[in-house]
Amino acid sequence: MSKKTFSTVLVAVVLCAVAVATAGARSTGSINGAGSTFAAPLFALWQKGYSASTINYNPIGSGGGIQAITNKQVDFGASDAPLTKDQSGSCPCVQFPVLMSATSVPYNVPGVGYGLNITGPVLADVYLGKVQYWDNAKIKKLNPKQKLPHLKITPIFRSDGSGTTYNFTDYLSSVSKGFKNKVGNSTQVSFPVGVGARGSSGVAAALKRTEGSLTYVDVAYSLKNKFKIFKVQNRAKRFTLPGIRSIKAAGSLVKRVPANNELHIVNPPASKKYAAAYPICTFTWVIVQKSSGKASELKAFVRWAVTKGQTVPGALKLLYIPIPKVVQQAATRTLTKVH
Repeated sequence: MSKKTFSTVLVAVVLCAVAVATAGARSTGSINGAGSTFAAPLFALWQKGYSASTINYNPIGSGGGIQAITNKQVDFGASDAPLTKDQSGSCPCVQFPVLMSATSVPYNVPGVGYGLNITGPVLADVYLGKVQYWDNAKIKKLNPKQKLPHLKITPIFRSDGSGTTYNFTDYLSSVSKGFKNKVGNSTQVSFPVGVGARGSSGVAAALKRTEGSLTYVDVAYSLKNKFKIFKVQNRAKRFTLPGIRSIKAAGSLVKRVPANNELHIVNPPASKKYAAAYPICTFTWVIVQKSSGKASELKAFVRWAVTKGQTVPGALKLLYIPIPKVVQQAATRTLTKVH
């Protein structure tokens, strides 16, 4: 072989090696997930911002996500509700808290402005069918300067298994014994009144077309659709909107994380430290099997999600607030359980 030919071959080999290395740096394959519609807007941002693997995500609801990972139909599930004991028994899985945000309570009442005041007990009575009209004395007392119409209230709820339902009913159960005893707290409950719709986009669409309605949906969807949302009274007796400061204040409730990473931050105490807290906040968990053929890809993704993924461009605008340091550390420690 001539020197010229040898040099040409050598250059070709080097260029090929560089191309392969570059492709490997861009992507090591794909990981498939399904679940929370609450987290879907953030996953869309993560799909753009994460380069080590291609992330395919199907927002089918938290209940569907838990079922899918339990049946090994996906590489990871996502849920706004932590695994129950029964679910943990069925799925040899670990859960990682990867995001923090809030459930907003939007309403569609013609002629009524943004930021009506509401309390948890009154909201519970709406979903129990005890408060049926917008000019009910309980709502009027909270909003003395508003002219409220004699319009029937139509409560809208999630008809599918939903972590947003879990967060909302977790809150209502904490402020109303009547609601706790009659409806309870789960990803799917039997509301005595109202209209069901599937997914965050489903309840958002139902709210738009139904005058007099209200619902519960992650705050990102309310922002996207420019909904009017309630100021919800916290235990410090302040009426608060979901925002950066109020979600952070609720997140500061976490001082330690249990071994299973289950966390609850609804209805924080009335102390000065939590005075600004919005009372219906939650985490979302990524759930993976302890034994997975894509363990390295999943561990890399989770590690990125709880660190660099917390500050991807656009996340804060949608009120996905960086998780507290103690939660980040707990999630990172849990990675050792995945093989």
